[in-house]
Amino acid sequence: MTLLAGLLEAFFTERLQRQRSASAHTIAAYRDTFRLLLRFAQLRLRKQPSDLLLEQIDAPLVGAFLDHLETDRGNGVRTRNARLAAIHSFFRFVALEEPGHSATCQRVLAMPSKRTDRKLITSLSRTEVDALLAAPDRTTWLGRRDHTVLLLLLQTGLRVSELIGLRCQDIALSAGPHVRCRGKGRKERCTPLTREAVPVLRAWLTERAGRADDPAFPSRRRTRLSRDAVERLVTKHAETAGSSCDSLGKKRLSPHVLRHTTAVMLLQAGVDRAIIALWLGHESIETTQMYLDADLSTKERALARTAPLGTRPGRFHPDDRLLAFLNGL
Repeated sequence: MTLLAGLLEAFFTERLQRQRSASAHTIAAYRDTFRLLLRFAQLRLRKQPSDLLLEQIDAPLVGAFLDHLETDRGNGVRTRNARLAAIHSFFRFVALEEPGHSATCQRVLAMPSKRTDRKLITSLSRTEVDALLAAPDRTTWLGRRDHTVLLLLLQTGLRVSELIGLRCQDIALSAGPHVRCRGKGRKERCTPLTREAVPVLRAWLTERAGRADDPAFPSRRRTRLSRDAVERLVTKHAETAGSSCDSLGKKRLSPHVLRHTTAVMLLQAGVDRAIIALWLGHESIETTQMYLDADLSTKERALARTAPLGTRPGRFHPDDRLLAFLNGL
């Protein structure tokens, strides 16, 4: 019999932190997975997590845990697959450390990820972007901060983790204005700033008056913004903007939707997919394909080129509603 506690501690300290030098985000995601798994096992087996045996975390229990995530917690398939990936990583470690339990490990490792539907991404139109940027009350400190955050997200396509990690010294506003960030996969990249963004950022940094290592966008308590705080910020101003822009009120906004919007606007401006991939910090140019799938204007231009000879290119538009009613009589 082998206690689970010692192996799980070694997995986090030896494998993730020392050997793989995993990022804080990866460690936090794996930590949350095992918190949920241990609580589920505690209720199901009526044993304290520190007393659990490795043999008890077998394939049937892991399968029941994954079902619990979807049915009881309401998690989506992508979240379920992410949790399973963390469990797979642990059992690959266990297979090396405890060869005697290889049969248990292989049964867990054989559990497949679920296939997911690929949906079109959500992005904002120019009108919706303008409404969102106008939502914060710029007569207040928080309003000016929020407006600057929204403008920066829309113009640069930064991930939330990249935004909250920005320091004052990471925003360069002299010759060749740009933002330097440390992105996914520990890759550093520079993203240029537009003429519209430069004066807004300059005014904000002057008001912020922080040291070089201070967070560029602090909370009320002058600490670094959290991921949840940025999510709430976007949601709050989206609800405000929805009162003046009906189409915006029908969309579910998140910081990642603003990232999608950046990519679609670049694509509509004729920027090559390879440049967009570099701009957003994508590992592969194929990731950028989803923005091409979602961009209707690009497809309309392709449709116009395929119009039959002697016809006027364009899309079908239905008759006026009243005329259509009369025509149908």
